[in-house]
Amino acid sequence: MRILYSIGIGFYAFAVRLAAPFNTKARQLAAGWHGWRRKVPFDTLKGYKVAWFHASSLGEFEQARPVMESFRQKHPNYKVCLTFFSPSGYEIRKNYAGADVVCYLPPDTRRNAKALIGLMHPDVAFFVKYDFWFNILEQLHSHKIATFLFSAIFRPSQYFFHSYGQWFARQLQCYSHIFVQNDESAALLKNIGIDQVSMAGDTRFDRVVDIANNAKPIATIDNFLKMCNCDKVVVAGSSWEPDESNIKAFLDVYNKPLALILAPHVINESHIRGIEHLFGNDKCVRFSQIKDIDSYEIVHGKSILIIDNIGMLSSIYQYATVAYIGGGFGKGIHNILEATAYGTPVCFGPNYLKFKEACDMIACGGAQSYSTSEELVPILSSWLDDKDARNKAITMCRNVMDHEIGSTKKIMTIVEQTVC
Repeated sequence: MRILYSIGIGFYAFAVRLAAPFNTKARQLAAGWHGWRRKVPFDTLKGYKVAWFHASSLGEFEQARPVMESFRQKHPNYKVCLTFFSPSGYEIRKNYAGADVVCYLPPDTRRNAKALIGLMHPDVAFFVKYDFWFNILEQLHSHKIATFLFSAIFRPSQYFFHSYGQWFARQLQCYSHIFVQNDESAALLKNIGIDQVSMAGDTRFDRVVDIANNAKPIATIDNFLKMCNCDKVVVAGSSWEPDESNIKAFLDVYNKPLALILAPHVINESHIRGIEHLFGNDKCVRFSQIKDIDSYEIVHGKSILIIDNIGMLSSIYQYATVAYIGGGFGKGIHNILEATAYGTPVCFGPNYLKFKEACDMIACGGAQSYSTSEELVPILSSWLDDKDARNKAITMCRNVMDHEIGSTKKIMTIVEQTVC
């Protein structure tokens, strides 16, 4: 099975390089892999203890960040190496000041795994959620390097829990400790003989609460809301075209003063122009067009603010009366916790079942899901118009957030016992 796994990795790496001339992400990934042994500044780590954190992409980086920052605070003598699998994570966080080296993870061949461990010399390694690289894991284990997996979540459908996945299941023994998000995951692992497991929850809760507690006012949005004179605000985060069409259908029915702040997942010019056409150019203004309070002529009569940049969304939710989370009509919803950290009720499309936090929020009443635009209207209208209904949802959101924070502390307690 190890041979088949390595062959599969080789084919994947070949496919990425083959697609590079035609696909931006494949091109970025292939460029990141090319000559990685000589161009990554591993020599800056020599003579120091090294903590290695690996995140698949930007979302996993946000999960890793509370643990990474806590570890660095407790162990300032360590250098931190941060690796990414996805270009969407690396390109945005390649200059992250909390790490001494930031680079792509090379393809997980046995040769690359040996070279990576030999060049980096980590003393401790951390992986996030579900990123399993078995040749690298074997190398870490053979070198007796403490290795942790945190914010992990397992499901019965995963290959670990089927007869054909026995080899993969055995590799999980290479982890020094696995921190899972829920009791079901812990039970699944223990049923296949993985006992070094603790239920520690999801570190994203710690991260988003920290962001919310330290959020600063955004002058451009303050100016926009003053000029459009609306005290009810819907923030739609990480929206896709189906989300935007349904929100437009809601606005056509909801004939009351309302400001919409729309942060699309894709911010290229064609998509933004499509949004302006959908909602009406006379009603839309782009974030980049509002310079200061003197931008009255630009904003006058407009109630829809389009966020045409990346990186602000988690702070923008502070302005939301209600939040709409995109992605529910595609592969799955985007991050709802950035909104609920402010106690904001959230709604989203039907594809949310793989997201524990969404299921928990729906169960308690802090979130609602919908399938058609007709279903969206009463959900948003109730929260916008019924203060009691909105306050009840706010309370439920805050209760869940208060219950779930503290994952980083639980993880670091066991890490400290191992590292020290």
